[in-house]
Amino acid sequence: MDGKDWRAFFDSMERDAWRLETHPVYTVPQEEDAIRRFLAGQPLEPSDAAAWIERVKGFRNTGRTVGRVHVLTRPLTDYLRFEFAHYHHNVAAGEDVRILDLTDRDNPGLPEQDFWLFDESKVVLMNYRPDGTQISRELIDGDPTPYVEWKRLAVAHSVPFAEYVKEHG
Repeated sequence: MDGKDWRAFFDSMERDAWRLETHPVYTVPQEEDAIRRFLAGQPLEPSDAAAWIERVKGFRNTGRTVGRVHVLTRPLTDYLRFEFAHYHHNVAAGEDVRILDLTDRDNPGLPEQDFWLFDESKVVLMNYRPDGTQISRELIDGDPTPYVEWKRLAVAHSVPFAEYVKEHG
């Protein structure tokens, strides 16, 4: 599932899209320039996240929601610091971004597999190489119940992004 097919599938959600993120680094070629500027101390440009922000606002305007839980351990990687800068904008647009910090506690039973869960009925596995380069998106045929339960666990054990940043800087 790539390009226009992925976008059409994603946008066809009826109620919600929710993601579990488990990697400390994602290697996204389109982000290279923005990451380089960010690491050089320059603020994010509005255009760096504009497309996603507009999509989130559009979903919200039609009564749909988008959320995610990012599972991590400290210290934050440079990529996570960059992603946190984006999360501020995502939250302002209406995305429910939450953080599950496993630095000082055990994993509550979540997989080490990124996925999107749509309407609690369709699951797309997000497959990555160890360096964070995406390999594929894979729509699974099968019972979404384990993914719904992992979503419940992740949300129950995480905190809202703003609360996490307030506590951990």
